[in-house]
Amino acid sequence: MKIKLMKKIILSLAILCICNSVFAKIWVPSVFSDHMVLQQKSDVTIWGWTTATNEEITVHGSWNNEKVTVKAYQGKWSVTLTTPKWGGPYELMVAGHEKIVLKDILIGEVWVCSGQSNMEWTPEMGLLNAEQEIADANHPNIRFFTLPKHVSTTLQDDTPGEWSVCSPETMKNFSSVAYFFGRKLNEDLSVPIGLINTSWGGTPVETWLEKTLVEEDAELKNAAEKLEPVAWWPTEPGLTYNSMIYPLLNFNIAGCIWYQGESNRQNNPSYYRSFPLLINSWRAAWGSDFPFYFVQIAPFNYGAPDNTDAAFVRDAQLHTLKTVSNTGMAVTNDIGNLENIHPINKQEVGRRLALWALAKTYDKKEMVYSGPIYSKKEIKKNKIIVHFEHAAGDLVKNGKVLAEFTIAGEDQIFYPAKAKIKGNTVVVSAKDVKKPIAVRFAFTNAALPNLFNKEGLPASAFRTDDWPVPPDTTQQ
Repeated sequence: MKIKLMKKIILSLAILCICNSVFAKIWVPSVFSDHMVLQQKSDVTIWGWTTATNEEITVHGSWNNEKVTVKAYQGKWSVTLTTPKWGGPYELMVAGHEKIVLKDILIGEVWVCSGQSNMEWTPEMGLLNAEQEIADANHPNIRFFTLPKHVSTTLQDDTPGEWSVCSPETMKNFSSVAYFFGRKLNEDLSVPIGLINTSWGGTPVETWLEKTLVEEDAELKNAAEKLEPVAWWPTEPGLTYNSMIYPLLNFNIAGCIWYQGESNRQNNPSYYRSFPLLINSWRAAWGSDFPFYFVQIAPFNYGAPDNTDAAFVRDAQLHTLKTVSNTGMAVTNDIGNLENIHPINKQEVGRRLALWALAKTYDKKEMVYSGPIYSKKEIKKNKIIVHFEHAAGDLVKNGKVLAEFTIAGEDQIFYPAKAKIKGNTVVVSAKDVKKPIAVRFAFTNAALPNLFNKEGLPASAFRTDDWPVPPDTTQQ
């Protein structure tokens, strides 16, 4: 009887060992996969999990074959590897009770690309010259990672997704703006480019912010409560941050590009606070003061073309450019479409974002990267002289009459103004305003201005006043 019992115990232990061997597992988050790009010349974090809660994990990359070993703590582990300058392909190996080998890894520049629908929009959704652009998209040194749209009420350590090589088949379903941004960087820098697309059409900025940051700020909390629930995208604070940003925070990146703002028209006063907060909080979460380049939203009718709700979003974006360091803004008021909130010239949007990155991040000093940006004003009798940065020489207009300038006196009522270019300034006046104190430019939802620098980059919408938002006192 005892012998039979011992045999059963031995058999059970053997089965248990076999089961443990079969079901034991080492794994890494999905952002580590074949075809990925790692940030060059940096200390990158490689992390993951194991079911053997305290085993030793060894990680090494074939670029230097230096092995780093760490003991897992409660099943979690992470190591730091130093990457060289751009190159590849390489392999990355993770070994413990089993081995993971990731292949075809490139080392280069990695950018996160986020926002709402104009960032999400793919060539198949609508793109200028889409058929030819798709056919030409053979760029094996550009790699894509797209996070699927999903939400969570809690912080998530991982996300679905995998890296893919840029080809006509993969490019047609990837963010157009991100692709053209990355293509320009790849052409000018000749280094591999990794693009992580984490965007969702319709989402307000609040859902990309950590929930506690909104709840602890009375103004932002009140503004978030004004957002109307929508069936097709989240509006509550934190829902996409938890699921589509937080899982990326340990992954080293060069910077971010962002295209969002249309969905914050209904609470635009708070965008002056929430948008800078997003940038600063993401940088703090990543532990890096990375560059953040964004798109100023394009003109669109919004059913009320003379309203100013979108204009104040643009102004908040300009405010962010001027107050948050290491940022850049691509102006798009010349390539929008008043009848299509998703204008199809995504090539130029991506190129303009890339100009900022090339000039400011990659030190291409000879490059003109911005259109004219309002600098200061001078009041001379019944005229206001407006000065600009980034004029790149004398200002120019596209057309006979310089359009979309308005001027106001102490009554804060804006009237259409005459505007004339004088070198790198614009002189603004109106017969109805004898003592002007403020100028606004391109300050309606559907404004179509025509002021540029000689490089063909458009001037940003602006206002010289700091009057409350609202009321809207614009006169037509």
